[in-house]
Amino acid sequence: MEETAPWVCARDSEVVRGVSVRLILPGERLQWDELMQRHHYLGLRGLVGKTLRYVALFESHWLALVGWQGAALKCQARDEWIGWVPVLQYQRLHLIANNTRFLILPGVRIPNLASRVLSLNLRRLSRDWDSVHGHPVLLAESFVDRCRFWGGCYRAANWVEVGQTQGYGKSGRRYWWHGQVKQVWLYPLHPRARQWLCEPTFFPRWRCQVSRGLTARRMEDLYDRLRRLPDCRKRRGVRHQFTTVLTISMGAVLGGARSYTAIAEWAGRLTQNQLKRVRARRHPQTRRYEAPSEPTIRRVLQRANAEQVDQTLGEWFLSIRRGKDSMAVDGKTLRGARRSNGTQVHLLSAFLHQQGITVAQREVDEKTNEIPELKNLLSPLDVKGQVITADSLHTQRETARWVVEEKGADYVFIVKDNQKSLHEDLRALEEEDFSPSVPDRRQRPRAFGNSDHPDLDGPQ
Repeated sequence: MEETAPWVCARDSEVVRGVSVRLILPGERLQWDELMQRHHYLGLRGLVGKTLRYVALFESHWLALVGWQGAALKCQARDEWIGWVPVLQYQRLHLIANNTRFLILPGVRIPNLASRVLSLNLRRLSRDWDSVHGHPVLLAESFVDRCRFWGGCYRAANWVEVGQTQGYGKSGRRYWWHGQVKQVWLYPLHPRARQWLCEPTFFPRWRCQVSRGLTARRMEDLYDRLRRLPDCRKRRGVRHQFTTVLTISMGAVLGGARSYTAIAEWAGRLTQNQLKRVRARRHPQTRRYEAPSEPTIRRVLQRANAEQVDQTLGEWFLSIRRGKDSMAVDGKTLRGARRSNGTQVHLLSAFLHQQGITVAQREVDEKTNEIPELKNLLSPLDVKGQVITADSLHTQRETARWVVEEKGADYVFIVKDNQKSLHEDLRALEEEDFSPSVPDRRQRPRAFGNSDHPDLDGPQ
């Protein structure tokens, strides 16, 4: 990607026709956040809940940035336009996406660019949301400060102005009046969006990823696993069970929550049946199940043993993904993290290829390296029948033998020039040297899984 620079194109119509909108790549997240923080009048402290970040570009030049997050919990003008009842509102709020940030980069002066970017973004928004978060969205919303903008680009992109806010903001579970009234703009992503949001029948495909992933049986399994962990709190004043708060927090994080506030909001949207399933506290007077508050969630997560929680969650997630994914082992040095003696912290992690979710991680002591720590990392995990991938550092005969014989898994290791004999032997192989694949695993070839090769030892 070329460096973003202030420029004015003389071929305005050509640029508008040639502009494209796509999701940012993983390596572009930091640059996207920095540009939004530097140039947007609201800055950027972070996006809440489920998020998507887009970039509009023309011939590798970044022109605009668009950020989406979960919908606002309450908005009278929006709710009246939809016409849903409060019960349906809390159950289907995840079907609305909020255009929380829209920035045309400095120096870009192209007529009709803003409305073009919005139109292109809306065409793919529901599809991308379904791909990333596991369900589509039916409605897009945005709030425009009428003291700064008049919403012309939203009007040109066929958004509908339905009213204005009452000048309140939300912090945690409390609302406070700031007096900045904003216009409420909505864009139905389907002609029947309003009807479907009010429909008594709830289509299974609309359920969020957490609801689909945390079935009754899986939620019970997660609860039982977390129940083995000790409660680090004092008994006095405890209202919510330690395991209940952990289970709700883990479900919220899997659903995209990235802050204590987002976790509390996710918990507040749980139904009575869902709260009952995780043994939530029952109010003695109303007899209704209560979700833990943001301060309670914060205290529990800060006092919990992070290593035990991480290991338990990794084992649980690995159990429900068994046979569906391969596992990669890789080590990274944490930037800016140092020990008391000044040495940098190095972590060895195991994560699933397709999901990109870390199921185990371990700090590598400064007096050793990743090679012996691989066994300590994978020992608690049940990886039988899975494929373990690692870089050339782990191309060791003893490591390969342990993965195959002790853990019952297969491996794919990288061979480089530092293992000359093995590298030359592999380069000399022809396609006809490999046996054809057969259904019976007992007859499968072991060309790349043979731990008896004399040169399968890398540098120590």
